[in-house]
Amino acid sequence: MACIIPFKGLRYNPDKAGSLADLVTPPYDVIDAAAQDCYYRRHPYNIIRLEYGKTYPEDNENNNRYTRSAKDFKSWLSEQVLTQEASPALYLYEQEFTLGGEKRIRSGFFGGVRLEPYEKGIILPHEETMPKHKADRLALMRACEASFSPIFGLYADRENTIISTMRENVKNTAPDVDFTDEDGYGHRMWVITDSRVIGRVQQTMGDKQIFIADGHHRYETALNYKKERESGSIRPGGDSAVSAASSCSTAPDGSISCSYTSDPVYNYTMMTLVNLYDPGLVVLPTHRLIENVASLDKNKLIEQLKANFTVEEYILKPDKSNFREILAVMEEKMQPGGAVCPADTVKHRHAFCLYAGDNKIFMLSLKDNIDVTGIMPQDRSKAWQGLDVSVLHSLIIEKHLGICGELRAKAEHITYSREEEGALDQVDRGEYQLAFFLNPTLVEEVTEIAGKGEKMPQKSTFFYPKVKTGIVMYKL
Repeated sequence: MACIIPFKGLRYNPDKAGSLADLVTPPYDVIDAAAQDCYYRRHPYNIIRLEYGKTYPEDNENNNRYTRSAKDFKSWLSEQVLTQEASPALYLYEQEFTLGGEKRIRSGFFGGVRLEPYEKGIILPHEETMPKHKADRLALMRACEASFSPIFGLYADRENTIISTMRENVKNTAPDVDFTDEDGYGHRMWVITDSRVIGRVQQTMGDKQIFIADGHHRYETALNYKKERESGSIRPGGDSAVSAASSCSTAPDGSISCSYTSDPVYNYTMMTLVNLYDPGLVVLPTHRLIENVASLDKNKLIEQLKANFTVEEYILKPDKSNFREILAVMEEKMQPGGAVCPADTVKHRHAFCLYAGDNKIFMLSLKDNIDVTGIMPQDRSKAWQGLDVSVLHSLIIEKHLGICGELRAKAEHITYSREEEGALDQVDRGEYQLAFFLNPTLVEEVTEIAGKGEKMPQKSTFFYPKVKTGIVMYKL
C-alpha cells in the first residue's frame, strides 16, 4: 500500500558548514521567539534561516521570510554548504535519549513516501490541522522548492524486519552522521544505497499503512503543493523525476527484484518512519494554556466542573517543588478501576490538572458514574469519545469556556505547550488565564483513531524526542 523510494538527500557539507550540532533545530512548530533568536546566533548556516526565518515590520511581497529563505537556500547550494547525495538512498537513523533517568534508543529511517489522499487509507492522520499554519508552510515550499523537515510517520512491523535488514547492511560500519545535540541526545545516521536492501524495504513496506505521528500540516501542505504543480499554477525553477518502484518481488534465491517507473519528485514527501513496536517510541502529553476568555470567573468555573468531575484541591509549595508529585497522582488516577462504562468504551479513566494561579492545583477526575458516550458528541466513535483530549475539549474547553469551532480555528485562545513548571509561571505572570495538564495519549489510541478515519483535537500527542530539522533535506 505504501510506496517508499530512496532519494538523493541534501545534507550539510561539514567542510563548509561545520558541526551538525550547531546547524540543526527542532521542528518549527515547537520553536518560540527566544529559541529562534538563539538559533540565529548559534551559526550563520543554521537551518532556522531556511525553515523558520524571522519576520520584520518592513517586510513586503518581495522581501519577506520566504524570499530570504529562498535566497539563502540558493546561496548555500551554490557555495556547497549543502550538497546532494550522489546516489538515491534510504537513511537509517537512531536517536539516543534519556527519559525518567532511563536511556532509550529510537530507530527509524528517512525515505521518500508517495503522497496519497487520506481517503485512500494508505496514509492516515490522527489530528486536526489549522489553515494558517498550512498557508505558512505552503508559502515556504513554493519559495524554496524543498522540504527541510521530515514528517514523522509510524508503521507496524512486529518482526522488526525493516530496521533489522538495514542494520545488517551497516553492521560494523561507522555512521555517516554522528553528533550530540543541545539536549545531550545522540544522533547517528547511515546512508544506505544498496539496491537489494532498498528493494527489501520497499517490498516489506508495500502492504503497510503509515500513520502520521507528527507533521500533519507539512503533509497536507505537500498534498496542496502537488496539486499546484499538477495544475501548472506554479512554475518551479526546474523539473526533476525520481525512479519509483512500481512493484517488487522475491526471486527463489531470496533476492528482491523491483520494476521502476519515472515519477515527478513532487509526488513524494520526505518522512522519518518508525516502527510502532520500536522500544524507543515514546508519547508525552501536550498541555493547554488558555487566554482571552472574556469575563472568566475562575471560581464559578470550578463549581460548574463539579457536575461531571470530582474536584480535589492541592496546594503548591512556594517553590512549586511538589508539582511533579501532583502530576504523578494524576497519572495514577488514569488507571482503570471503578468506572461503570462498558469495557470497550474507555481504556482508562480521565483525569486532568487545572491551574488558575494562587498556587492551587485542581485535580479533575471524571466521575465513575458518568458514561462518556452519553454526554460526548454523538457523531464520534467510542474510541474518540474515550480520549482524554476529547473529554477535555468537549466537556470543559468547549462547554464551559466557549472555545470551539471558528474560535478554536483562529488560534487566539489556546496555546499548546510541553512546558509544565513553565506553564505555571506563565499563568502566575498573567500571560495566560488557565493551564490544563494532561496525561499522555496511548500509541494504540492514535492508531485506532487514525484507522477509523477520525481526527483527534490538535496537538493531542507529542512524540518524544522530536526529529531534528536539517539532518537530511528533500529537494523538489
